[in-house]
Parts: sequence; C-alpha cells; structure tokens
Amino acid sequence: MSGPTIHRFEANGPGGKGLQDWGGIPAESLVSGTPHQNGHSYVNDDKLGFKAGVWDCTAMTGKMEPYPCHEFMVVLEGSVTMIEENGRETTIKAGESFILPKGLVCQWKQPGYIRKFYVIWDDPAGAAPKDPKALKVLKPDPKGKLEPSTPTPAEMLISGKPVQHGHDWFVDPTGQWSVGVWDSTAYHRKPAPFPRYEMMSLLEGAVTITDDKGKVNHFKAGDTFFIEQGAVSDFKTDGYVRKFYCIFQPKKAAAKSEAAE
Repeated sequence: MSGPTIHRFEANGPGGKGLQDWGGIPAESLVSGTPHQNGHSYVNDDKLGFKAGVWDCTAMTGKMEPYPCHEFMVVLEGSVTMIEENGRETTIKAGESFILPKGLVCQWKQPGYIRKFYVIWDDPAGAAPKDPKALKVLKPDPKGKLEPSTPTPAEMLISGKPVQHGHDWFVDPTGQWSVGVWDSTAYHRKPAPFPRYEMMSLLEGAVTITDDKGKVNHFKAGDTFFIEQGAVSDFKTDGYVRKFYCIFQPKKAAAKSEAAE
C-alpha cells in the first residue's frame, strides 16, 4: 500500500486519461437543466469528510439552499454565477478562484459547461459560524496585500532565511481549514514529513519538490498540485514564488495555520 504522496492536478485527470462518469444531479436539487458530471478524486477521505480533485458539468441552475460543505474552487473552463439569499451576485470565470463557506445560503447558476479543481471539507462536527449572516462568496485577490508571516525555521533550511508573507481569506470556525495567498523569496527546505494537507495553485515563480523515493516534481506558475499530510519531501523555490493555498490540518483544536513550507 502506497503512503502519503504528491499529486499533480490535471484538467483531464491523471496522465490526461479522462475523468470518470459521475452521473447526473438529483432533480430535487435543481431549478433548471439536466446536468451531467464527470470527475476524478485525487484525495478522498470519508472519515475526515475531506476530498480534492477535478470536476466538470454541463449547464444547470441549482436551488437556493445552504451550501453543504466548505469548498475552494479554481475554475478552469466556463463560468458560474453565485446568487446569495440577499440578492448579491458573484460571477467567477475561467482563471479565477472562489470560496463557498459551509452553511452559506446561495444558488449555483451555471449557463454552460464548467470545469474546476476543488478542495472540499464537510466538517463532521458541524461547527457553526459565529455569525451565519456574515457568510458570503469570497474571491481571493491573487495580488492583494499580504502580511509578514513566520518564516521556515532555520534548522529546516538548506538555503538562507527567506522573507515570507501571507493572508488568510477564509478560516473555518474550528481553524482546521483555511484558504489564502502566500509568497516567499527563494529558499530550500530540508526533506521532512509534510505537516498538513495542502493544495497549492502557483501564481508566480516555480518550485521543485523531490520526494523520499527520489521522484522530482517541477511545478510552475499556472500549475496546481497537492501534498498529502505525512508525505516526505524537500521544497525548493526557483526564486520568488506566490501561490493560492487551501490547507486542511485536522486536529481537535487547530490553531490558525501558517502557509510557510
């Protein structure tokens, strides 16, 4: 049995071999359309309520109802308009990312075909937000202002000390699931077990990650990849790097996660 690993997310599934037929969407969840969906789960842990992968679907409009999970999405093709209970509309198109918090009352309006990368967490404990009325659709700004973050510890570095920044756009009520933007100057971290689950979508720069089996993974701006908790690897940036991150750090009382590598 293989252990924790590193996944390169591909729009057409692993090796570009295509997605699996996931069938239709129940009519009781729809206002219009007869959508058909396909997908591939790179990570799927039913016990934790956590999954990540690629999904596509034909046109549809869903009902106005509470969103069933926390989800971060990177739209690859097409567009979707999210309509909130108060009438606020947010349109997300190819090349953009967005966050839907669990419990947000909203409607999914998709005029045509769409394809996306996704990271989902359905909190089994059902932790409630402090203010449910404050929930809204979030579109993280890839060029937004970042705050200084705690850099990678010196004892973990092969290179010199980097300068790193980050900003959480969303953190769930338990502090275990977060989405944001992070950047760093060039650095090289020693091989170590990765402390969390994390999807990274590179906005600028490039990274090289070598696992404990000697497999070398190169990722550049525009690439999306996922590192499973416990996967042993180094982490080397080829100069300045900036990314979206979606972190899941399962623990009973998770503190606010840092995106430093």
